[in-house]
Amino acid sequence: MEKNYEIVLEFIKDISSETKNSETYIYVKENINKYSLNIDINSIPLKNKLIEVNTKLTFEDKSESKNKSFFTINYATVVKILEDIDNKKVVEKIILCDLQNEIYPRVEKSFLNLLITSGFKGIKIENKIDFEKLYKEKFN
Repeated sequence: MEKNYEIVLEFIKDISSETKNSETYIYVKENINKYSLNIDINSIPLKNKLIEVNTKLTFEDKSESKNKSFFTINYATVVKILEDIDNKKVVEKIILCDLQNEIYPRVEKSFLNLLITSGFKGIKIENKIDFEKLYKEKFN
């Protein structure tokens, strides 16, 4: 199938790693398995069939522990819808599924680099995100 959008630009809009002290770092390193990855995707319509899509990954511990680190990346992508697409469902699929499948390897690599640079080597994101499945679950 031919792509009906074009990536105009992409960049890291925001990236953050927060660990308040060495005691927290040690605790987090020993309990990193309690952390879970969350994804949030939103879009902002721009002019001339351009859409800014923000893909935000957050890796955090949802427990009540006071010793926590917080990691997030907001990856912005500006896409141009190429065809005369007026169907909202088609645009939603481009934003939530097609585009995500294309950019996610770069987002994930940047995010893993943040974790490694923050001192948490050896972390792997085991569960790959199935954007097709998430899209179908949301709209079916």
